[in-house]
Amino acid sequence: MAELDLLRSLPKTRRDVAGRREAKTQEVVRIAKEFGQAYFDGPRAYGYGGYRYDGRWVPVARDIVAHYGLGAGDRVLDVGCAKGFLVRDLLDACPGLEVFGLDISAYALANADPRCRGRLVRGSAEFLPFADRAFACVLALDTVHNLPRAGAVRALAEIQRVSGGRAFVRVDSYRNAAEKAVFEAWVLTAETHDSPDGWSRLFAEAGYGGDHCWTIIA
Repeated sequence: MAELDLLRSLPKTRRDVAGRREAKTQEVVRIAKEFGQAYFDGPRAYGYGGYRYDGRWVPVARDIVAHYGLGAGDRVLDVGCAKGFLVRDLLDACPGLEVFGLDISAYALANADPRCRGRLVRGSAEFLPFADRAFACVLALDTVHNLPRAGAVRALAEIQRVSGGRAFVRVDSYRNAAEKAVFEAWVLTAETHDSPDGWSRLFAEAGYGGDHCWTIIA
């Protein structure tokens, strides 16, 4: 298991943390956690503020293919694929790669990239409907932390099961009290969060042996 940043090429997002803190109410959080239209394509207070394809995943897809040595015929799963943008770019990054996605959001899947038709299924990360070691690589980016702790452990165990350990997850974290305060002001959907050391203990509890990195809001 290694800490590495395969998402280093993503553009840095400017966040109005003070504005989010003021707008963040229990009702806003409840609506965000429905992962519906408001979360993806509604006002920024509820989530993305408009989740549209802009090509930002293209270099990420190339880095994932290169790091894991993926080739034509290999099967890859994106857990928490949303509208399938990374699935699309992985297909382009490696012709012949078999890429699939899973997401809990009916809205996201109904509004997915047309090129991903037939490759995306609705489901929970806690119960992946695939055989053991069904994939050459499994990705779960900013997904596992949206589950309660017991669910996060189950999801990581499931990722380990279907990947055999060739996997990469990113989860919300913070290294000190100041970063935790920013996290608590900004994040809407995370049910489980911890320091890097705390996450490492949770990984061990789940038997997860894949790679990882952190989303830290500075």
